Amino acid sequence: MPKKFRNVTILLPAMDETYSLKETVDTIIETNKGKDLCEIIFLLCDRTTRECVCTAQSLCEVYKERLPISIHYQTLPFVGGAIREGFDLAKGSHVVLMSADLETDPYVIKDFVKRSKQYPNAIITASRWKSGGGFKGYSKVKLILNYIFQKIIAVMFFTSLTDITYAFRIFPTALVKKIQWEELKHPFFLETAIKPLRLRVRFIEISAKWNKRSEGVSQNSFFANFKYFKTAWHVRFMKKQDIWK
Repeated sequence: MPKKFRNVTILLPAMDETYSLKETVDTIIETNKGKDLCEIIFLLCDRTTRECVCTAQSLCEVYKERLPISIHYQTLPFVGGAIREGFDLAKGSHVVLMSADLETDPYVIKDFVKRSKQYPNAIITASRWKSGGGFKGYSKVKLILNYIFQKIIAVMFFTSLTDITYAFRIFPTALVKKIQWEELKHPFFLETAIKPLRLRVRFIEISAKWNKRSEGVSQNSFFANFKYFKTAWHVRFMKKQDIWK
């Protein structure tokens, strides 16, 4: 685990985002000190739209004098596979998991960095349920079910965290490289919280607002969320030594 924060790698899996991807990158670069940013890695796949690829290539060119930005074509399938490969590629002392569709607010990155400088060994995680956070464009039914699910998982893992499934966190890179990740689809986002919880890694929550994407199509169906329970049950009762690589 790092003794201090050096800089951060930003992982951005993208499928069909264009202006959202550009706004995400522009905001991160303009609101953070250059020395705090190590690199941005676009995680693309063979189904990424041509428009999205062109946007990523353009951003690499526009910012080439300010920050290393690269494109990685994933070999493992699905979004979890993309992030797992991104973890292995990350060169910064810390690494951010977020999305490219503006459902994860890029203005929060500077707050992640600030907290990681104070607590370099902790995972700083965003919460929509914490005071100051919130949801915009989330259906009432999904909101209620999300709240219930958060409470169930919190009880299972003896934690006071309020938003365990939100895929918006900054990790010590050394930690994520040592954990044996298993999930490939969206339950991977839950796995990135509950495996460190089993290992007694410290978590610090900060509030964040969630806004429904305005472009592209979500790759996560509502009913697929029930698969999270299988992942939670599996991790809750696995041996701790099996969590490490």
